[in-house]
Amino acid sequence: QVQLSESGGRLVQAGGSLRVSCAASGRTASIGVMGWFRQVPGNEREFVAATSWSAFSTSYADSVKGRFTISRNNAKNTVYLQMNSLKPEDTAVYYCAADRSSTVTPEPLRYRYWGQGTQVTVSS
Repeated sequence: QVQLSESGGRLVQAGGSLRVSCAASGRTASIGVMGWFRQVPGNEREFVAATSWSAFSTSYADSVKGRFTISRNNAKNTVYLQMNSLKPEDTAVYYCAADRSSTVTPEPLRYRYWGQGTQVTVSS
């Protein structure tokens, strides 16, 4: 099993920056891909970004390209999401996800492990 724990979410003004983190524990050697999703109440969970764990392969949603950057620290078993030029529509609960597959995919059903989420609120 893999456990994921997100941190760093908070209230930030529009145009500002924020970095959220996701620390993995447990059988971390089995992780092939990690990603970030977000969800607003009443909406489906939305793909944000993902990165493979062993090879440098990343993917971003069109809505965040050029503003968000996903990175990882394999030694710390941690993945980060740096968010710049934040907009009110970025407000959501941000979830970290992981899977044993190394396929970088925007499909949430392809991720086996999920964190509890961290709230990011962008004020206008």
